[in-house]
Amino acid sequence: MAELGHNDSIGSLVRGILADLRELLREELALARAEIREQAGRARRAAISFGAAVAALASGGAFLLIAIAVGTADLLRWPVWAGFLAVALLLGIVGALMLAAGRRRMRAVHAVPEETVHTLKENSEWLRKRLSSASR
Repeated sequence: MAELGHNDSIGSLVRGILADLRELLREELALARAEIREQAGRARRAAISFGAAVAALASGGAFLLIAIAVGTADLLRWPVWAGFLAVALLLGIVGALMLAAGRRRMRAVHAVPEETVHTLKENSEWLRKRLSSASR
C-alpha cells in the first residue's frame, strides 16, 4: 500500500470531510425544520379540539340558564330539576367526546423530531467510521 507523500492530499481529504459534514448538517437542519412544522400542525389541531371541548362545556352552562328562562321543564311537564339534568347530561356527553378527541390528537404530537434524531445517529456513526478509516 502506498503512503501519502504529500501533506496537501491529507489536507484535501480533511477539507472534503468538512465539506461533507457541513452539507450533512444543512440537510439535517432542513429535515428538523420540516418535522417541527409537521408537529406544530398536529399541536394546532389538538388545541382546536380542546377549544371545541371548552366551547361545548361552556354551552352547557348557557343552556342551563336558557332552560331556566324558557321553562323547559314546564313545557315537558317534568319536574324542573329533570329539565336541567337532561340538558346538562347531553352537553356533558358532547364535551367528554370532544375532550377525548383532543387527547387522542395530542398523543400524536412529538416534541422531538424523531426522524432527525435517527438520521443524526446514523450520520455520526458514518462520520466516526470515515474518520477512523482516514486516520489509518
